Amino acid sequence: MIVTSGENFFSGEVESVLALHPSVAQVAVIGVPDSRWGERVHAVVLPRPGAEVSESGLVAHCRERIAGYKCPRSIEFWTTPLPLSAAGKIVKAELRAKYWDGHSKNVS
Repeated sequence: MIVTSGENFFSGEVESVLALHPSVAQVAVIGVPDSRWGERVHAVVLPRPGAEVSESGLVAHCRERIAGYKCPRSIEFWTTPLPLSAAGKIVKAELRAKYWDGHSKNVS
């Protein structure tokens, strides 16, 4: 669950929308600390090989499909696959750790 500017929503909704983009191979959406909003919506994206994709293009893709407060405020592009658990699910705790180190939110 992400809580931004008093709104609560599940990251899976944003992930589903981003996964519809033809240039996205893998995606995870997490909340990261933000001094103004509490949390900021942050996406971690692995583009498909050879695909051209931009932060502004993905945000525009989201804005056409979901409420503005759910759209990523930042996007990080990876060149290697996102970390997976033995069950094949993305390990979001690993993605959150570098952002929440020193903050009070539980990162597990």
